[in-house]
Amino acid sequence: MLMFRTVLLQFAATLAVAAIAGLLAGKHGAVSAVLGGASIVLPNSLFALRLFAESRKPGGASPAAFFVGEFMKVAATIALLAAAASLYRDMHWLALIAGLAVALKANLLALLSKKF
Repeated sequence: MLMFRTVLLQFAATLAVAAIAGLLAGKHGAVSAVLGGASIVLPNSLFALRLFAESRKPGGASPAAFFVGEFMKVAATIALLAAAASLYRDMHWLALIAGLAVALKANLLALLSKKF
């Protein structure tokens, strides 16, 4: 269940960055940071659910299922970022990038941590 813990850590890190961005840049900074983090957390959570379902099948998950899921995750991330950029007119770009980067790095920290 490491993959679900990783997604949870990404979500918590996104909320922490949103709080800091809210203090530094106001409401629009907080929303922008959440949008950046959500563009990582949502596709990763769907990918984790897909891998979990695939692993329950007899024979386990296939490499093809992993690569298709990874492609879908990248496509969903790009689509969410494009939607956020086009729909949210008061975007604070530094906060968006901070939310995106911290969510990505939280993934790495969860995998490196032996206590998590």
